[in-house]
Amino acid sequence: MKRLSQLLLVLTLLATVLVACTSGAQPPSPSPITLTDGLGREVTLAAPAQLIVSLAPSNTEILYAVGAGDQVVGRDEFSNYPEAAAAIQSVGGSMGDYNFEQIVSLKPDLVLAAEINTPEQVKALEDLGVTVYYLKNPTNIPGMFANLEIVGQLTGHSAEVTALVDSLRQRVTGVEAKVANVTVTPRVFYELDGTDPAKPWTAGAGTFIDQLISMAGGENVAASLDGSWGQLSQEALLVANPDIILLGDAAYGTTAEQVSARPGWDAIQAVKTGQIVPFNDDTVSRPGPRLVDALEELVRILHPELK
Repeated sequence: MKRLSQLLLVLTLLATVLVACTSGAQPPSPSPITLTDGLGREVTLAAPAQLIVSLAPSNTEILYAVGAGDQVVGRDEFSNYPEAAAAIQSVGGSMGDYNFEQIVSLKPDLVLAAEINTPEQVKALEDLGVTVYYLKNPTNIPGMFANLEIVGQLTGHSAEVTALVDSLRQRVTGVEAKVANVTVTPRVFYELDGTDPAKPWTAGAGTFIDQLISMAGGENVAASLDGSWGQLSQEALLVANPDIILLGDAAYGTTAEQVSARPGWDAIQAVKTGQIVPFNDDTVSRPGPRLVDALEELVRILHPELK
């Protein structure tokens, strides 16, 4: 019994020592992150970025969507979604002019640039000792998912991104299932700027607007435009005779009443039937997760018969 007691005492002491050693152990250092950005540059972070400056509204939306909103310390002037972004310090961006001194003063371990930023701006920031990752615009929905995954890696939120992308994919699949058997394909005109009603600006092939209209079971009447963006003459618009007009310029004050009053537009089917609908252009012009929101909204407008 005495030997057993001594053995138990030794084991207890060993366990105490092990617990003490374990509790004092330092967690392993995070592995460096190296990714190739949209300019073909290898960008390395010693650890997931904790202090981030976003230079584009799409990047800001992505950062919040992946769970990195609390890590954003600076954002461009036009980042207005989500609402929490408004409380973040602005670093400029109007007319492409950023306050580099202010960006450096925020001591970011990552500046997330986008295609609205020039390679020269990226280099200027690098010359100031700032790490910049240039996030190239995606050309389709899968490419947008890939960008979410990249930002998740850079910010340490890969697990959240996996769940987010799975959810977005399910929503896209749901839309595809809804429109799979539609028999009527509405003709759609998406107005970007109708300042000159004789030649309104719109989106052609290669844009998310064109892709999403098609995915939602519609036909973009400007799909044949040369180039992604351009002006469609009033004559061509009258020939195309869209069933629905979407006002991407509603945010700038354009109304359905104004469109109906344009000379000659009363011959267009959408005007005759009152199918002139304001649309939140931010959801289709910013290549982030709200593209899926836009897709679902387009289905509701183009195919109200689908529940």
